[in-house]
Amino acid sequence: MFQQIIDRRLAGKNKSIGNRERFLRRHKDQIREAVKRAVDGRGIRDLAQGEDIHIPKRDISEPVFRHGQGGTRDMVHPGNQDYLRGDRIARPKGGGGSGGGGQASDSGEGDDDFVFHLTKEEFMQVFFDDLALPNLARTTLAETPEFKTHRAGYSSDGNPSNLHVVRSMRGAIGRRIAIGSESRRELHRLETHLDHLLSHPDPNPYEAEIAPLRLEVETLRARLKRIPYLDPIDLRYRSRVRVPMPTSKAVMFCLMDVSGSMDEARKDLAKRFFILLYLFLTRHYEKIDIVFIRHHTQAQEVDEQNFFHSTETGGTVVSSALVLMDDIARARYPTAEWNIYGAQASDGDNWHHDSGRCREILANRVLPLCRYFAYVQVAEEEQNLWDEYAALSEETKAFAVRKATEASQIYPVFRDLFKKEGASA
Repeated sequence: MFQQIIDRRLAGKNKSIGNRERFLRRHKDQIREAVKRAVDGRGIRDLAQGEDIHIPKRDISEPVFRHGQGGTRDMVHPGNQDYLRGDRIARPKGGGGSGGGGQASDSGEGDDDFVFHLTKEEFMQVFFDDLALPNLARTTLAETPEFKTHRAGYSSDGNPSNLHVVRSMRGAIGRRIAIGSESRRELHRLETHLDHLLSHPDPNPYEAEIAPLRLEVETLRARLKRIPYLDPIDLRYRSRVRVPMPTSKAVMFCLMDVSGSMDEARKDLAKRFFILLYLFLTRHYEKIDIVFIRHHTQAQEVDEQNFFHSTETGGTVVSSALVLMDDIARARYPTAEWNIYGAQASDGDNWHHDSGRCREILANRVLPLCRYFAYVQVAEEEQNLWDEYAALSEETKAFAVRKATEASQIYPVFRDLFKKEGASA
């Protein structure tokens, strides 16, 4: 039996979407490397855009089958006035080739790399591939919970595609047995009595009894035949119920140092890191809160606009940001319902007596609430804050410290901090 299936799913104007997805999967490594090269040549604010990436043709070549020429062939080239049959033709001299195979000839000609345009969504998907919030757990039911379907026995109503044939036939057999059991016993009794009368050597005296007995037997047989083989009440359907599932609710605290020691270059590095973090979180997670905290001698919760563009500055007391984070987390984000994360960027310059307090606040108050906390220092000098944080990072895997002193180091550091477990950086 021949069956034809027509896919009528809408693919918009992009009719080759299936081919694009196969190409992205097949050449994932080459595209990832091309995206990394493209990142180095664009600004951080232009990150969430599409990109034309170049892939060497040798990286996308695939084996193919061709028919061999084999045997002896005679060919006639029209317009040939230079050669006769049997002449030997010399190879072209240097510069006469076509430049095939991706190698440029002496004439400067050659094959271009394969150019493939990634859309904004595809570029961001490759850019943030293999990244995830560490230790993310499903904690509680959200206001709009996610549902998962589970089997819940059988029901008498349902979709025909969910009909359970075996269960339905089992019910039909039981119904027929229950309804016809009394009639069958009576039929069996009458048939036995009728056979006994008919087997008598002289049944003539019993003719008056045999005729109505035969009529009653036929009536019972007809009654049993009218019992339906399969009745609508026998049908049973697989039943499924939607059970609310716990969801992953997460909050990320972004702490940025805006003190006087953070010059424009260092602030730019910190902003680059937090822009990457912001794009990553808003793209990959629907149910996530982001709390922005700026600090100098005092910490303040601000909105996104002020966090990235405000020009306020002052001295440095790093512990003020950690105290504010702890207060907000305990007031608005109970750990039984939320996955709490923190990311801090600073140049490491801090009031000397405050660095030890920072470590104490992190170790005793902040880290017990957090599933993961990352610290990025945007200066090379290792001051007392770095020493305290580095010592603390050796005591727990939930706290990580890194340095990024150049713009080119931001992306590798970011991937190292938020790579998936078991994935290479």
